[in-house]
Amino acid sequence: MFNNYKLRNVFTALVLVVPLIGPATAQSQETGVSPAFDSNTLMAHPDSNWLTNGGNLYNQRYSPRDRINRDNVSELKGVWHINLGSGLEQKYSGEAQPIVYEGVIYVVTGANDVFAVSVETGEHLWKYEANLESEINTVCCGWTSRGVGMGDGKIFVGQLDGKLLALDQTSGEVIWATQAERWQDGYSITSAPLYYNGLVITGFAGAEFATRGRVKAYDVSDGSLVWTFYTIPGPGEFGHDTWSQENEVWKFGGGTVWQTPAIDPELGMIYFSTGNPGPDFNGSVRPGNNLFTASVLALDVMTGEYRWHFQQVHHDLWDYDSATPVVLFDMEIDGQMRKAVVSTNKNAWAYILDRETGEPLLDIVETEVPQESRQLTALTQPIPVGDALAPQEVSIPPQGFQLVNNGRVYTPFWTESILVAPGPAGATNWPPSSYDPRSGALYVCVTDRDGAFTADELGEGMPEPENAGDFYTGGPFGHTPLPPSGIFAALDMHTNRLIWQQAWPDRCYSGSINTAGNLLFVGRNDGRLTAMDTENGNLLWEFQTGAGMNSTVSLFEHNGEDYVVAYAAGNVFAASPRGDNLWLFGLNGTVDESDPADSIITVAEPDHSGELPPSIEAGRIVYESTCQFCHGQNADGGQTAPALASDISATDIATVVQRGGTTMPKFEQILTTQQIRDVSAYVIDILME
Repeated sequence: MFNNYKLRNVFTALVLVVPLIGPATAQSQETGVSPAFDSNTLMAHPDSNWLTNGGNLYNQRYSPRDRINRDNVSELKGVWHINLGSGLEQKYSGEAQPIVYEGVIYVVTGANDVFAVSVETGEHLWKYEANLESEINTVCCGWTSRGVGMGDGKIFVGQLDGKLLALDQTSGEVIWATQAERWQDGYSITSAPLYYNGLVITGFAGAEFATRGRVKAYDVSDGSLVWTFYTIPGPGEFGHDTWSQENEVWKFGGGTVWQTPAIDPELGMIYFSTGNPGPDFNGSVRPGNNLFTASVLALDVMTGEYRWHFQQVHHDLWDYDSATPVVLFDMEIDGQMRKAVVSTNKNAWAYILDRETGEPLLDIVETEVPQESRQLTALTQPIPVGDALAPQEVSIPPQGFQLVNNGRVYTPFWTESILVAPGPAGATNWPPSSYDPRSGALYVCVTDRDGAFTADELGEGMPEPENAGDFYTGGPFGHTPLPPSGIFAALDMHTNRLIWQQAWPDRCYSGSINTAGNLLFVGRNDGRLTAMDTENGNLLWEFQTGAGMNSTVSLFEHNGEDYVVAYAAGNVFAASPRGDNLWLFGLNGTVDESDPADSIITVAEPDHSGELPPSIEAGRIVYESTCQFCHGQNADGGQTAPALASDISATDIATVVQRGGTTMPKFEQILTTQQIRDVSAYVIDILME
C-alpha cells in the first residue's frame, strides 16, 4: 500500500509551543553585532575568510574563489607544514574543519586543545589547553571535536566534558566557561558551536548513554543560558504521545544532535537533524514513532520555539541517525523558487524539504515495511522518490550469515542476528556534504557496509537505566567480517537522482568543500588530500599529508593569493594513521608531499620501569578511555570492532594491544607495559568472567 506522505502537525506550532528553559531574551534586530559577523556576512559564501564551520549559515561549504581551478590545481603545493603537538594518542580523532579570520587560522584537536596559527608564517600565536580528565568514559565515538565557532571577538569551543567556553580571539584566554551538561550524565559536545546574533548555539552528543537530546543557546557576552529545546518531548509537550505512557523511557530517549545547525536569517529559523532513539536496537519498551528522533527540526532561532519537524525513520531500530549537517539552498521547482533543506541519513536516502513548512519538496512515500511484533515496528516508513546513495540490500551474504528479506533496509530483527544494509556505521555518517549553488549538486561522502543486527533478550521489557550516562543500546553493534568500502556521490537536488558515483576501496570518512574553480576537495584515510572535478569526480590532484586526512578543508584568499588549509590527524573509526599535521597549500607553494612515516609524530617511548602487579581499576580507566568505543562497553562489540573471543587469554590481549592486529593499531608507544597489563587483567577478570 502506498500513500503520499503528509506531514502531520506541521502547523501545530501555531497553537503549541515547547516550553523554554531560561530567560526570554529574543530580539528581532541584530543589535551590537560586528558587521564582520552580522547575518548578511555570515550568509555570504566565504571569500577572504572562512567564518563558520559550514562556510556560511546555510552549511553549503562552497567557495566562490576560482583562482585555484581544474586547469591549474596540479601546481598546488604546500606553503608550510607544522605539527600542533596535540591529539596524538590513539583514542583521539582529527575531524575539525579550520576556520579563518583576518590572516589567522583557528583549529581544535581531538584533545580539545585550540590553536591560533598565522597564515603567513605558520607560527603558533596562542594555544588553549583543555586538559580533559582521562576518566571521561561516556564518549560514544572517539575523542574528537569537529570545529570551533567565532563571533563577538571570541572563539567558542565545546568540550567532551560538557563544557562550553569562550576564548579571547587575540590571546586564547578564557573569557567565560559554562558547564553546559555533565559528562557523567552521558553528554559531550563534539560539534562546532554556532554564533548568530548574540547567541552561541550547540547540540550535545550521547545517544548511546541514556541521554535526552537537546540544543541550547547561550548569551555571547557571559555564557548565560537563553533557551533549551529538548528533542525528546516530555509530558504535556507536543510529541510526547509518541512514546510509552507506561514507563519513563523518554527520559533516556536519545535523539542527540551531532552536528552544527544551519540558519535562515530571513525566516528566523534554525535547522538540525537528530540521532537514533534509546535504546538503539530494542524497540520493545518504546512503542510509538518516538519523536523527534531521526528527524529534521526547525525552531525559532532566537527563542527555541518549535516550528516544524519531519521524521525520516519511524521507531528506529537500526541506529539510522541523521548525523551529518543539514544543508539549506534555494531551488526552482515548477517555475517557482522554493526554500529547501536537505538531510541525508544512514539509511542512504536524502530528504529534500520545504524549509518554511517542513513539507516534502520532492515526493516522499509512506511505504509498508516488514514487521516484527516483539520490536513494535512501525507499519510504514517514509521513502523518498529518487536514488539511494549506497546499497540497501545484501547481494551476497558473507560466509556464516543467512539472509532474511535479502538483507533489505528496514528488515526487522529480534535476538537472532540478521544482516541488513546499510548497517549502523553508514551510509552518511558525520562527514559534512557540500553544495554547489550553481548546479544544484550535493556532494556526499558515504560508507558502504552491512550490519549484523541483534536485540538483547530482556524478558518482559528492558529495564530503565538507573542513571543518565549508563550505556543503553539494547543490543550490540554487530559486524560482518567484510571490511567497509566508500562511495563518493554527486546528487541532483532538483530530482534527487545521482549525477555520478565513485567506489572507493576504503571507507569514505572526510567532509568535502566545492569551489567556483570546479573542484571538490576531500580527504582520504591513507593521508591523501585530493581534488576532484565536480563534473564527473575525476581525480585531478593528490597530496600526501602524512596522516589520515579525515577532516574538511577550508579555502580562502589572503594578500591576493588563494589558499587551502587542511588538518590531518587520523581517525579511530577510519583506522587511519595518526598525526598532528596542519598544512597550508597554495599555487605559490614549494613544499612537496612527505612520506607518512617521516611526517607522523609518534609519542615518545614510555617508561616501563617500576612496574607493579596489574590493577583492575587502572585497567578499567584505560579500557573505557581507549578501547570501549571500538570493542563495546562489555567487550561484546562496538562501532568498529567485533566482540572479543570468549577463550582469549590475558597474554593474547597484551600481545595484540602491544603489536596491533589486522585492523587494530599498535599501542606499544602509547600505553606503558603497566597499562597494557592493567587493561588485560580488567578484560579477563571483569569483562570476560
